[in-house]
Amino acid sequence: MAQINCTQVQEFILMGLTDQRELKMPLFVIFLSIYLFTVGGNLGLILVIRTDPKLNTPMYFFLSNLAFVDFCYASVITPKMLGNFLYKQNIISFNACAAQLGCFLTFMVSECLLLASMAYDRYVAICNPLLYTVSMSPGVCIQLVAAPYSYSFSMALFHTILTFRLSYCHSNIINHFYCDDMPLLRLTCSDTHSKQLSVLACAGVTFICSVLVVFVSYTYILAAILRMRSAEGRRKAFSTCGSHMLAVTLFYGTLIFMYLQPSSSHSLDTDKTASVFYTVIIPMLNPLIYSLRNKEVKDALKKVIINRNQAFVFIPFKK
Repeated sequence: MAQINCTQVQEFILMGLTDQRELKMPLFVIFLSIYLFTVGGNLGLILVIRTDPKLNTPMYFFLSNLAFVDFCYASVITPKMLGNFLYKQNIISFNACAAQLGCFLTFMVSECLLLASMAYDRYVAICNPLLYTVSMSPGVCIQLVAAPYSYSFSMALFHTILTFRLSYCHSNIINHFYCDDMPLLRLTCSDTHSKQLSVLACAGVTFICSVLVVFVSYTYILAAILRMRSAEGRRKAFSTCGSHMLAVTLFYGTLIFMYLQPSSSHSLDTDKTASVFYTVIIPMLNPLIYSLRNKEVKDALKKVIINRNQAFVFIPFKK
């Protein structure tokens, strides 16, 4: 362990997922493939939504923002994570560590709140379809996206400042593959009681509020679907909402495991495994969940592919 006494550390060393050399190259290939698929899937989903006029609806507006957040989310974490597999010591500067933590918190909270906005959108669409265009006007949609971004940025800035105002004068080795609050708090020589309480309070309030919106929305949605007389209408409603509920369950379930538990119950090795799931795997899965289960997205994707192939067909000039 590298010991730095009496002076504030200027850089940190990220331990990464494993220190076993024989695993590093296979893991590098796996996670690089996942990251490339994540980038392609989310940017491709945004492109399809933006280019197809039929997808110019509030639901797909929220979905494109979710894809943007997933892309940024993964890009904040994965490139540095891949460096852990290539370098003997993956060093990150003090300021870069602060920036990574701030961006990570911003996009994590944004995703949490965007899922709540999407649940509200589905509630209005299914329970009040005649008022949908009025209730979900472009101005309302922008507000339902801008509010999560603004809140998440403010909260991330607040917690990042709190974390990096602490004194780090002992070990500079972070037992993680990115800069996160809990591993950093284990390195500080300052009192962390108030910081831990603030993390638990903010995480709890944000999580409970967003879950309540999702739970109440889907309670009304389920009741409305069960009252539908048309089997085709029920099938379509279940298909649309099923994708969102699967994404919500994966994301919120992992957050419950990670953050809403006492610090004494935290095992950093277990946390690293859970972190891989919601920082690397979920951003890759969301485009699959929303595209493979959505006929409109699949049709739009086929149209984009066909148009692109036709653009490359060589047509000889007539003499």
